[in-house]
Amino acid sequence: MVKFLKDIRVNRYVYVLMLPAILFMLVFSYFPLSGYILAFKEFSAAKGIFRSKFVGFENFKFFFMGGDWLHVTVNTILLNGLFIVFGIGFAVFLAVTLNEFRSKLAKRTLQSGIFLPYFVSWLVINQMVYSLLATENGMINRFLLDMGYNRISFYSNPQYWRFFLTFIYIWKFSGYFSVIFIGAISSIDPTFYESAAIDGASRLNMAIYITLPLITRTIVMMVLLAVGRIFYGDFGMIYGIIGDNSLLYQVTDVIDTYAFRAMRNLSNFSMSSAITLYQSLLGIVAVTIFNRVGKVVDPQARLF
Repeated sequence: MVKFLKDIRVNRYVYVLMLPAILFMLVFSYFPLSGYILAFKEFSAAKGIFRSKFVGFENFKFFFMGGDWLHVTVNTILLNGLFIVFGIGFAVFLAVTLNEFRSKLAKRTLQSGIFLPYFVSWLVINQMVYSLLATENGMINRFLLDMGYNRISFYSNPQYWRFFLTFIYIWKFSGYFSVIFIGAISSIDPTFYESAAIDGASRLNMAIYITLPLITRTIVMMVLLAVGRIFYGDFGMIYGIIGDNSLLYQVTDVIDTYAFRAMRNLSNFSMSSAITLYQSLLGIVAVTIFNRVGKVVDPQARLF
């Protein structure tokens, strides 16, 4: 404690700069943790959080006695696994490809173009997806009819939606992630490429044997950060596009949407809190495990 106070005194201006971020984390990340007490209570709005009846693990029992907990957990892992593998993988591909452009104008134009979808609202994306996939007037079904094929009812066939959601995620976020990898590539010493060119290496060989190995640490860090949220489905994405379409729950229902429905349809704040606490505990386990894996790949890339 004495050493900590001494460090504050020596680096007081640094701590002053950190103060807004610390306050933000306290107000929006740590203070709300007290709300998890709802998971162990039978919440009544009239009585409030602290005066509501304590019921122990009854809310967890209600959740785990049904078969939905395993279903939504598996869906969350599968969808986020696809997002991590293909989202980050495609972002690395974009970054390496853009790095090969010699024209700065073309490079900046393409970079701006692939970054733009990140700013598009999920509600707007929902309308774009619907205009493509609608059974009656969707562009894809009109094209199928013109080609002599029957319409496909995409919104009642769940088998298509893992692919659709993965594609949408890549389209929206790969440009954002690629900027991070482009920054990592720009920090590589250009003499590596000059030496490789003198030895007769092609641009493809330079990308494989110089660029990718030297940004491995950044890739591992990005994967670790993503894995830390592998049990958190993108609620805005899933609910914004799927909504309350129960025909697609088989492959699209994740922990977040299930907890939201428990709160909205059943007005059961306690069970919703139990589900989110379960989600948070799984997230802690996941990030701990994959942090150890990252330590094996690159000891300097681990989070802690």
